[in-house]
Amino acid sequence: MPKPLKTASKPASDRLAPYACDPAQSRGRLVPEPEDPTRSPYQRDRDRIIHSAAFRRLEYKTQVFVNHEGDHYRTRLTHSLEVAQLARSISRSLGLNEDLAEALALAHDLGHTPFGHAGEDALKEAMKEFGGFDHNAQTLRILTKLEHRYAAFDGLNLTWETLEGIAKHNGPVVQPPRAMAEYAGQHDLELRSYASAEAQVASLADDIAYNNHDIDDGLRSGLFTIARISEVPLVGESVAEVSRRYPKLEEQRLIHESIRRMIHAMVIDLLAETEARIAKERIESAHDVRHLGRPLVAFSASMQSHIAALKSFLREHMYRHWRVNRMTSKARRVVTELFAFFLAEPECLPGEWLKLADKPGSRKTAEVAADYLAGMTDRFVIDEYERIFNPKVRT
Repeated sequence: MPKPLKTASKPASDRLAPYACDPAQSRGRLVPEPEDPTRSPYQRDRDRIIHSAAFRRLEYKTQVFVNHEGDHYRTRLTHSLEVAQLARSISRSLGLNEDLAEALALAHDLGHTPFGHAGEDALKEAMKEFGGFDHNAQTLRILTKLEHRYAAFDGLNLTWETLEGIAKHNGPVVQPPRAMAEYAGQHDLELRSYASAEAQVASLADDIAYNNHDIDDGLRSGLFTIARISEVPLVGESVAEVSRRYPKLEEQRLIHESIRRMIHAMVIDLLAETEARIAKERIESAHDVRHLGRPLVAFSASMQSHIAALKSFLREHMYRHWRVNRMTSKARRVVTELFAFFLAEPECLPGEWLKLADKPGSRKTAEVAADYLAGMTDRFVIDEYERIFNPKVRT
C-alpha cells in the first residue's frame, strides 16, 4: 500500500524568512476543509482563483484602452499575470511566501468594472445612496460570495491570509466599504492593521507593472512620443543608457530595453529599502510586519519621487488625453444608464439575477444591478447596452 503524500506546505516553510507567512501557520478558512496532500493552502488559493469565472473575464476587461481597440494593449488579465511574475520574484528575494504573493497578485483586479476606472467612477456615483461601490470590496465579495462553484459554500473559501491581503493590500482600512465590513463581521480580517509583507509586495508589484507598461501602451497608441516621456528623469536615464549602448536600435526595441531597465531599477530599489527597514525595525515575525505602524515593503524616498513624476506625466498625457477622455465619457454613460435601467426595471434582469433582486429602486435591487454590471466585460456591457436601448437589436 503506497504511503500517504506529505502536505506541500512543510518543505516550503523551511525556506521562508521568519517574517513571512508560513502556510503551516495559516489561520485557515471560514468553512473548514481537509488540507490538500499535494498543495499548500496558498497554492490551493491560487489555483481556485485561476479557475474562477471572474479570473477568466479579466481577459476582456480593459486597463486603459477598451478591449476592442487593439490586440496588443494590456488587459486586466495580462496585467495580473505581469504583477504575479514580479510579486513572485520580489518575494523570493525577500524570503517571503511566493505562493501567497502570487495568489494576491492574480486576484487583486477581480472586482474591477468594465471600462476600468471610468466604469468604477460611474458605478460609485450610481451606488452613492445605496452604500457605495469599491473595487477592493467587490473583489472580496466575488471571492466570498458571488462565485458559485462549490457545493459546501459560496465564494472560493480562501484562507484568512489571502482574504486579508486582498482587503488591506493598500494599507489599513479604517472605514471599510459596506460589503467589506459585512464580511469582516463574520470573519475578522483585522482591517485596522497592515497586511502581510506578501500583500505589500503584491501591491507595489502592481505599481511597477502598470506604470511601466502604461508607458509601452501609451507609446504604441501614439498618445505621446519617446522624446516627450524622456523628459521624466527615470525614463530619460534609461532611454539614454540604451541609446549609448545601442545607437542604431529601432524604436520598438529601444522602448522595450528602456522599460526593462526601469522595472529592474524599481525592483532593486524596493529590495534595498525593504531589507533596510527589516534590519532597522528588527522584524522577526509576520505579526511584527502587521503591527509595525507603517509599510515594511517600500521604495526609497528618491524612487518614490521618480514614480510620482512618472504618474504625473501619464495622468496628463495619457489618462486625460482627449482620445481617452472620449472613450471614458462613453463608458460612464453606458454604465450609468444601464444601472438606472436595471434599478427601475429589475424584471429585465436575466433570470438568475432577477431571482436575487427586490422591488424597483430598493437597496437590494441596486446591489444586484451593481454586481451584474461589475462582472461584465467591456464587450459584453457594450452588447448589453445595444440589446436594451437599440430597438433594432434583438434581445
